[in-house]
Amino acid sequence: MRLIIIFSVLYFCTLDAYSQRGWEVGAGLGFAWYFGDLNPNFDLGHPGPAASILGRYNFNDRIAARFSLSYGLIDGDDTRSDNNFQLARNLSFRSNVWDATTQLEFNFFRFVHGHRDFFFSPYVSAGLGVFHFNPKAKLDGTWHELRPLGTEGQRRGQEYYAIQPAIVYGGGLKFSVSYRWSINVEINARLLFTDYLDDVSTTYPDRNQLRQQRGDLAVALSDRSVEVNGDFQIGEPGRQRGDASRNDSYAFGIISLNYYFGRLDCPRISRPDLLYRR
Repeated sequence: MRLIIIFSVLYFCTLDAYSQRGWEVGAGLGFAWYFGDLNPNFDLGHPGPAASILGRYNFNDRIAARFSLSYGLIDGDDTRSDNNFQLARNLSFRSNVWDATTQLEFNFFRFVHGHRDFFFSPYVSAGLGVFHFNPKAKLDGTWHELRPLGTEGQRRGQEYYAIQPAIVYGGGLKFSVSYRWSINVEINARLLFTDYLDDVSTTYPDRNQLRQQRGDLAVALSDRSVEVNGDFQIGEPGRQRGDASRNDSYAFGIISLNYYFGRLDCPRISRPDLLYRR
């Protein structure tokens, strides 16, 4: 009878051995990309540095919830384009982006830390996030914050918000190196609700009104076409400056190293008395 009990326990342990639960934490480095009015063709050739830390709770070998804090440096520059309008517009920016996200992950394959067969899986993730940005432009060797200048004629108090929500989605590959350690290679993009990540969205303002409201610096950074076109400025009031029909976005490509705190536990036998029935 004891042998039956022992083999029954081992059998149940084998069935549930791959349903690992528990926390893991990780950190990674990679690249950040910006997409928007100054990069409308999704050029990936000018990434900025990025870093991320994450916490992940594994419900089982397929489903996990994750929480991450990420940083990226993004930028855009009309001079990189071969589009005549962008070359004449001559706008540029850079911005530090900080964000916090929560996502749900799904592994396409069973993923078990330290297992010789289930050590690898592609996965997808989706969730919500919040981020902070602060676009700046360089003029005469000095970087200036663009949001306080109202470069498209925003009145004081009507500037776009520097903290915004986002929809987060992405995917990647998981590799278990050992029972405790794993490597993730992933790309996560942000679907934004703002078109001002680059401080460019609608039309040029009236220069005289902008000068009265914000000063000469705002005028100089609102229309920079004179720097490449001589005395000719394309920034007539009401003329297109950006494309408000599409919001901006950004993405992170990260390689992270993660440490797993969970353990393998045998399932509890809810009716042990059944094992003793004759």
